Amino acid sequence: MTDISERRREKRLRYHWPVWFAEDFNAILSQGQMVDVSSSGAAFTCVADNTCPNPGQNITARFSVPRYLPDTSFDVNDYIRTGSVCRIDFLPNNLRRVAVRFQHPLPFRPGEQPWTPSVSEPTPAEPARA
Repeated sequence: MTDISERRREKRLRYHWPVWFAEDFNAILSQGQMVDVSSSGAAFTCVADNTCPNPGQNITARFSVPRYLPDTSFDVNDYIRTGSVCRIDFLPNNLRRVAVRFQHPLPFRPGEQPWTPSVSEPTPAEPARA
Protein backbone atom coordinates (compact mmCIF):
# COMPACT_ATOMS: atom_id res chain seq x y z
CA MET A 1 0.00 0.00 0.00
CA THR A 2 1.39 3.38 -0.96
CA ASP A 3 0.92 6.49 1.12
CA ILE A 4 0.58 9.55 -1.07
CA SER A 5 0.74 12.82 0.83
CA GLU A 6 -1.68 15.53 -0.19
CA ARG A 7 0.15 18.55 -1.62
CA ARG A 8 -2.83 20.61 -2.70
CA ARG A 9 -3.30 24.00 -1.10
CA GLU A 10 -7.08 23.92 -1.43
CA LYS A 11 -9.86 21.34 -1.50
CA ARG A 12 -11.20 20.37 -4.91
CA LEU A 13 -14.83 19.96 -5.89
CA ARG A 14 -15.40 16.55 -7.46
CA TYR A 15 -18.19 16.38 -10.05
CA HIS A 16 -18.82 14.89 -13.47
CA TRP A 17 -20.22 17.47 -15.85
CA PRO A 18 -19.13 18.12 -19.45
CA VAL A 19 -16.12 20.25 -20.32
CA TRP A 20 -15.28 21.48 -23.82
CA PHE A 21 -11.68 22.25 -24.75
CA ALA A 22 -9.34 23.07 -27.63
CA GLU A 23 -5.91 24.53 -28.18
CA ASP A 24 -7.51 27.21 -30.35
CA PHE A 25 -10.96 28.02 -28.96
CA ASN A 26 -12.09 29.22 -32.40
CA ALA A 27 -11.52 25.69 -33.74
CA ILE A 28 -13.72 22.63 -33.27
CA LEU A 29 -14.09 21.86 -29.56
CA SER A 30 -13.56 18.43 -28.04
CA GLN A 31 -15.65 17.19 -25.13
CA GLY A 32 -14.41 15.68 -21.90
CA GLN A 33 -15.84 15.02 -18.46
CA MET A 34 -14.82 17.05 -15.43
CA VAL A 35 -13.21 15.10 -12.59
CA ASP A 36 -12.53 17.93 -10.15
CA VAL A 37 -11.87 21.66 -9.99
CA SER A 38 -10.25 24.20 -7.68
CA SER A 39 -9.83 27.93 -8.13
CA SER A 40 -6.43 27.41 -9.76
CA GLY A 41 -6.98 24.35 -11.95
CA ALA A 42 -9.05 21.38 -13.04
CA ALA A 43 -8.80 17.76 -14.06
CA PHE A 44 -10.97 16.13 -16.71
CA THR A 45 -11.05 12.93 -18.70
CA CYS A 46 -11.07 12.66 -22.47
CA VAL A 47 -10.67 10.00 -25.13
CA ALA A 48 -7.04 9.28 -25.99
CA ASP A 49 -7.15 10.46 -29.60
CA ASN A 50 -5.52 13.25 -31.59
CA THR A 51 -7.68 15.87 -29.79
CA CYS A 52 -6.35 14.92 -26.34
CA PRO A 53 -3.84 17.57 -25.22
CA ASN A 54 -0.22 16.92 -24.25
CA PRO A 55 1.78 18.04 -21.20
CA GLY A 56 2.95 21.64 -21.56
CA GLN A 57 0.30 22.45 -24.17
CA ASN A 58 -1.91 25.50 -23.63
CA ILE A 59 -5.63 24.88 -23.96
CA THR A 60 -8.81 26.83 -23.41
CA ALA A 61 -11.71 25.11 -21.65
CA ARG A 62 -15.38 25.96 -21.22
CA PHE A 63 -17.13 24.44 -18.21
CA SER A 64 -19.78 25.03 -15.55
CA VAL A 65 -19.31 24.86 -11.79
CA PRO A 66 -22.10 24.42 -9.23
CA ARG A 67 -22.22 27.25 -6.68
CA TYR A 68 -23.86 25.83 -3.56
CA LEU A 69 -26.36 27.87 -1.56
CA PRO A 70 -27.04 27.61 2.20
CA ASP A 71 -30.31 25.70 1.61
CA THR A 72 -28.37 22.91 -0.23
CA SER A 73 -29.61 24.03 -3.64
CA PHE A 74 -27.14 25.39 -6.19
CA ASP A 75 -26.67 27.86 -9.03
CA VAL A 76 -24.52 27.12 -12.05
CA ASN A 77 -21.68 29.46 -13.03
CA ASP A 78 -20.17 29.17 -16.52
CA TYR A 79 -16.45 29.79 -17.11
CA ILE A 80 -13.94 29.90 -19.93
CA ARG A 81 -10.35 29.49 -18.80
CA THR A 82 -7.01 29.18 -20.59
CA GLY A 83 -4.34 27.13 -18.92
CA SER A 84 -1.37 24.85 -19.29
CA VAL A 85 -1.60 21.05 -19.21
CA CYS A 86 0.61 20.02 -16.29
CA ARG A 87 -0.05 16.26 -16.27
CA ILE A 88 -1.64 13.45 -18.28
CA ASP A 89 -2.62 10.20 -16.56
CA PHE A 90 -3.24 7.08 -18.62
CA LEU A 91 -6.54 5.40 -17.67
CA PRO A 92 -8.23 2.17 -18.80
CA ASN A 93 -10.60 2.07 -21.79
CA ASN A 94 -8.56 4.45 -23.96
CA LEU A 95 -9.10 7.43 -21.63
CA ARG A 96 -6.73 10.09 -20.31
CA ARG A 97 -7.03 12.32 -17.24
CA VAL A 98 -5.81 15.81 -18.09
CA ALA A 99 -4.68 18.17 -15.29
CA VAL A 100 -4.71 21.88 -16.19
CA ARG A 101 -3.42 24.89 -14.25
CA PHE A 102 -5.44 28.03 -15.07
CA GLN A 103 -3.67 31.25 -16.11
CA HIS A 104 -6.30 33.21 -14.15
CA PRO A 105 -8.02 31.65 -11.12
CA LEU A 106 -11.74 31.28 -10.62
CA PRO A 107 -13.30 33.99 -8.41
CA PHE A 108 -14.08 31.47 -5.63
CA ARG A 109 -12.85 28.15 -4.20
CA PRO A 110 -15.31 25.52 -5.48
CA GLY A 111 -14.24 22.80 -3.00
CA GLU A 112 -14.46 25.11 0.01
CA GLN A 113 -18.04 26.31 -0.32
CA PRO A 114 -20.23 26.50 2.83
CA TRP A 115 -22.11 23.36 1.80
CA THR A 116 -20.44 20.96 -0.60
CA PRO A 117 -21.54 17.36 -1.12
CA SER A 118 -19.18 14.82 0.40
CA VAL A 119 -17.99 11.71 -1.41
CA SER A 120 -20.90 9.71 0.09
CA GLU A 121 -23.52 12.21 -1.08
CA PRO A 122 -24.69 12.28 -4.71
CA THR A 123 -23.34 14.98 -6.97
CA PRO A 124 -25.85 17.16 -8.84
CA ALA A 125 -27.28 15.78 -12.04
CA GLU A 126 -25.87 16.97 -15.33
CA PRO A 127 -27.62 20.20 -16.39
CA ALA A 128 -29.90 20.04 -19.42
CA ARG A 129 -28.24 21.01 -22.68
CA ALA A 130 -29.81 23.71 -24.78
